[in-house]
Order: sequence, then C-alpha cells, then structure tokens
Amino acid sequence: MAQNLYASVARVNDKTITEFEVQQRQRFMQLLNAPGSDRQNVIDNLIEERLRNDLADRYDLKLPPEGIEAGLTEFAGRANLSLEEFTAALEQSGVAQQTFRDFVVTQLTWRELIRARYGAQVNISDAEIDRELGRSGSGSGIRVLLSEIIIPAPPQNAARVSALADRIAQSTSEAEFSRYAQQYSATASRGRGGRMPWTPLENLPPSLHPILLALAPGEVTSPLPIPNAVALFQLRGIEETGAPSKSYSEIEYAAYYIPGGRSEPALAQAANVRAQVDTCNDLYGVAKGQPESVLDRGSKKPGDIPQDIAIELAKLDPGESSTALTRANGQTLVFLMLCKRTTEANAEVTREAVVASLRQRKLQGYADQLTEQLRADARIIVK
Repeated sequence: MAQNLYASVARVNDKTITEFEVQQRQRFMQLLNAPGSDRQNVIDNLIEERLRNDLADRYDLKLPPEGIEAGLTEFAGRANLSLEEFTAALEQSGVAQQTFRDFVVTQLTWRELIRARYGAQVNISDAEIDRELGRSGSGSGIRVLLSEIIIPAPPQNAARVSALADRIAQSTSEAEFSRYAQQYSATASRGRGGRMPWTPLENLPPSLHPILLALAPGEVTSPLPIPNAVALFQLRGIEETGAPSKSYSEIEYAAYYIPGGRSEPALAQAANVRAQVDTCNDLYGVAKGQPESVLDRGSKKPGDIPQDIAIELAKLDPGESSTALTRANGQTLVFLMLCKRTTEANAEVTREAVVASLRQRKLQGYADQLTEQLRADARIIVK
C-alpha cells in the first residue's frame, strides 16, 4: 500500500509527482470546495508547480520565514480560523500540514518571481486608466476580427511544429495565413481558412488582450504555446462597438473527457454527446455510471482559465460546445461546453484601483505566457 502511495504518477524533467501528492492535493482542494479538484486537473496543476519551482530555484528565490508565516496565516484567515485551527482541521480531514504549506509557498514564490521578472516592464499610462474607467461604465467595448491557427504539438513532434509555427508567424497576407490554416489547423474554423467572426475582446483570454491590441491589421502574433498545441492569430480588423463593454467575474464551463484523442471513434462519440445535450446539466446524464474524473465542471475567473480552453470558450454561446482540444498528450478528446458567463456589476472605482487592476492583469498575462513556455520546453511524462 505504501509503495502504491509513493509510486510515480508523473515526471517533470528530473522531478517526480507521487500518488500521495495527488491524493493529498485532491483532498485539500475538495475541502476548500475549489474548482478543478478532479484528478486530471490536480495532476496538471502539480506539473505546473514543479515547473515554477524549478524556475524559482534557478533564480535562487527563497521567501523569508516571516513572509511564509504571514502567507499561511492570511490563507487560514479566509476561513475565519487561526493558522493553528486551520492546520488542525486539515489534519483531522486527512490533509498533511506540509500539503497546505507547499501549496501556499509555491503560490507566494511564483507571485514574487513574476513581480521581480516583469514588474519593471509594466507601465500604466493615463490613457489606459481613462479607457478602463470608461469601459467599466458606459464606455464603448472593443471587438476584434481574427483568424486562428491551432496546431497539435505532441512531444514527439514539438520541434517540427515549432519550426512550422515560426514560418507561419512570418505570413504577410490574409490569403497566405488562410492557406496555412486550411492545411495545418485543428480547429473547426480551418474550413474557413481560420477566419473567426467578430469577437468581443473581453471574451478572449485576458493574457491575449495586450498582445492583440499591439497588432496592426494583417499582422500575426508570435507562436503561443498552449497545452499539446501551438496557437497563432492574425488580426484582420478592430473597432469600437459603440455599446458598453462587459467585464466577467466568472465563467462556468464543463469538460467531458473522451478517450481516443482525435480518432474517428472518439469524434463520433463526441458527436453523439452533442446530439444528446442542450445544457451543461445534461452532461451529468451522459457521465452517469462513469468515474467522476470524466466530467469536470466549475466556475473560474477569466484569468484563471487555461489559455487553450479560454480561446475556445470565446467562440461559444451558453449551451454551445467545442471538440478542438485534447489532453494527455493528445490521447484524450475534450468535449468542452460553455455553461454561462457572469457579468461584473459596474461600480465606482478610483484611479488607484484601476492602476492596481491593470498592473495585475498585465502581470498575469506575463505569468500565463511564461507558464506555457515552461511547459513547452519541459520533458513531461504522465503515467
């Protein structure tokens, strides 16, 4: 039994993730009633934490003991408990104190690393503040007209896909980018040359906003690493809508996992699921009798949603679905469904609050891109 608990579940470069860590993290997240407590998400999060900790070690970034203690105490305080009361409650529920400590220390260390690495690059102009204040009230929203290419990139093809993506990024016309999309893209838009309809900017992942706004029509983003794939976008148009923009506090979605990747049987099963469901609630009937891990449903802040999922959700209305994504190095097909978007209530905000929000948003964008790059460069084996 002990051997099973400490068996390797995944390897990240030269580091191992054990079954004990996975079970402990799952239990911890379940006690917090946090989304993403299913096994697949827990393993994915532990992989990202290994990558982030490795980078912190390379920078020799260590938190002072008093900083760690303050972070642990603040976390416990969210449950209106002292640190001693919180850790005692966890241990009574089978969660080791070290599991809690590792979780908090990794978050704190990553936050400090991002601030140190990118803080000097984040400058907020008066024009950005004014635009944000306008958008949070009656200001005009922005929508973009994009073309997309998402190329599957399993580990064995990573080098070839990277070279291809670099070549596509040099596209100089819509026609050239469209030809690449028809030939290489794995999305449903490939038949249209990768062309997406007008999309509100706020529907897209927050980390993409500064990247897209920096493009001129016709320009293409640099290759963007996402799980099991590389994404590129070409800006075809941008305009203010004249309607107030929306800001979302949470986005609820469901992911139903189908074995077989993009094989014909798996795609046929996804089509059968699509024919049976109209809302996210219907997926519970589809998953009935199967392991809990086949269905993951929850609400997340837009900035907390994995970038590849956020890109697909941007194309969907509630009740619509996508089968463009895979997991487990392409071996699992993701039937992704948008449940709902929750709009933030407009409120009076100060310029200082806007500056803090913009700064955090930009830092989060850098953090997301750095995480995706670390994943793309790592040797990851999930057993």
